[in-house]
Amino acid sequence: MTDPNVNKEFPFREAHNLVHDLMTPNPTIYWLDFLFHISLGWAAFVTASLVPTFSAWQLVAFVIAALAHYRAAIFIHELAHLKKGTFNIFRLVWNLTSGIPLLIPSFTYDGVHYDHHKPDIYGTSEDGEYVPFASQKPTLMIGYVLFSFFLPFIFLCRYLLLTPISYLIPPLRKFCWERVSSLTINPTYKRPKNCIRNDKHWKLQEFATFVFATTVVTCVILGTLPFKVFVLWYLVGMVIFFLNSLRTLTAHAYRNTGNHKMGFAEQYLDSINIPGNLFITALWAPVGLRYHATHHLFMSLPYHNLGKAQRRLVNGLSDNTLYLKTVRSSMRDALRRIWGEASKSR
Repeated sequence: MTDPNVNKEFPFREAHNLVHDLMTPNPTIYWLDFLFHISLGWAAFVTASLVPTFSAWQLVAFVIAALAHYRAAIFIHELAHLKKGTFNIFRLVWNLTSGIPLLIPSFTYDGVHYDHHKPDIYGTSEDGEYVPFASQKPTLMIGYVLFSFFLPFIFLCRYLLLTPISYLIPPLRKFCWERVSSLTINPTYKRPKNCIRNDKHWKLQEFATFVFATTVVTCVILGTLPFKVFVLWYLVGMVIFFLNSLRTLTAHAYRNTGNHKMGFAEQYLDSINIPGNLFITALWAPVGLRYHATHHLFMSLPYHNLGKAQRRLVNGLSDNTLYLKTVRSSMRDALRRIWGEASKSR
């Protein structure tokens, strides 16, 4: 458990002074980055659907499609943090081209993730994005990663079946909101009634996702859409959730057993930075998520400034000892450490 005294020792004011000018998001960067990758993702997906099955060209196109869609999808994290009332058109375009086709409309993360940053919630049983993996059996982490293979099917059932049925059965409607409307990792998490920050029209997103799922499945059944396309869609979704599950395991140390409320410095020290390099690390931890600990220290920092903030804090703090405690050299290093802690705790 982290020493609560670190909240007094951590150089907050000095750190803030070093990065205070980096807090404003640049819309141009958001649009260019997202539009390039979502266009690349769909172009590669169409290519993989048209070329011969199991050919080298299909494999290359599939890998490009999965990685490009993964980066585009991760913008849901930015949407959860952007100031209320801003980037509305960007949010709409993201939902139409990425969120809804992948069955993860932005309301599934809106509010839920913002709560994850609150000191009264972070690391507790009310935190949907926290499981004390470091104090549980190591096999729990394996189960968590393997579960990602079934998530596209679960989300398909949620929108294709549960959504229309829940319109007719009020208790099921409540269940859908509490238990199957959030991108979380805590299986006991129940989404609070008013857990929405930006997506006030979340019901429209839900219905649009239902319409999309119904249309695709109907077209496949009627033969209008080749079954091959559906399989590729499922595999792309599976790769996205698989990569994100590994990234999630490297995002925090997951040491808090839920009995202790953690201050911002404790949150930071329970989180992880993996600067790595732009060409490898950014593939599995895109849109600034390789600087996850720095993000927890300054959650308003836009993703495109996190790398610059990381360098300033490493080189500019008069004493960067505490700051550097969160750094891991690679995904392998981070996974090895949490696996080791979990093994010793049993």
